[in-house]
Amino acid sequence: MTTPAMSVTHSSDSDTNLERMIAQRLEVARAVVADAAALAMAMRPPPGGPTGTTKGMQDYVTEADMAVEALVSRRLETLFPEDGFMGEEGGRHRQGGLTWVIDPIDGTSNYARGRERWCVSLGLMHGDVPVAGVINAPALGEIYTAQRGVGAWMNGRKLVASPVTDPKSAMVEMGWSAKVSPETYARHAQAFLELGIAPRTGACGALALADVASGRCDGYLEIAINLWDVAAALVLLEESGARVSPFLRDGGLTGARPILATAPGVAEAVAQAAGMELL
Repeated sequence: MTTPAMSVTHSSDSDTNLERMIAQRLEVARAVVADAAALAMAMRPPPGGPTGTTKGMQDYVTEADMAVEALVSRRLETLFPEDGFMGEEGGRHRQGGLTWVIDPIDGTSNYARGRERWCVSLGLMHGDVPVAGVINAPALGEIYTAQRGVGAWMNGRKLVASPVTDPKSAMVEMGWSAKVSPETYARHAQAFLELGIAPRTGACGALALADVASGRCDGYLEIAINLWDVAAALVLLEESGARVSPFLRDGGLTGARPILATAPGVAEAVAQAAGMELL
């Protein structure tokens, strides 16, 4: 008969093994994403008019999106055949206890014009819980990594959310989506402006969320965003002390949902202006 003490030990051992597995995968993911980022850089078009095709209004896809996702998918399937994988451009969708979620190029509209604000974003989930992530923005020379319960870093520097407490000093980015009406977008922008907040947009959701985690920005709102855009960044945000809306609880695992991330000192004011709940 198993005693309670033995059960606790077994559970602790299981947790330790899982943490070890996640840490191992994070190190591998850094290397795989570095290669993927190098491929994207080699395929990046020169500055100018957009290249590639569109899946919808302002929703670009390029040859590099497909090539990067294929590279990462093949590498991870070889290294961790038991893991699940979800890719923005299709990929393979086999379920697993640990599942990789990739946006091969987040900020494709920037990438397609030869601009610098884009990244390769790869998150790792254990069931419904984000546990690790890598965001590599090669044109900016920035690499973000995070592991749940361990910490988050950018180029080796530990991330901490902004200390701003006065909304009039706050900077909030807003993501644009064709799924959202111009009236809705304008209403949120007006609510922020009335608080004295400076809204702006950079057209790369993963990096916008990373900016909240690093303290460069005090908030990010997007009314319709997908799991592959946020899977890696959710771990950065949790580990940096930022506040986040219940994106996963509210259906983010299966479809586009709103997300709000904000510095803790202005969280209530920003959430009230956005009309959203925070965890």
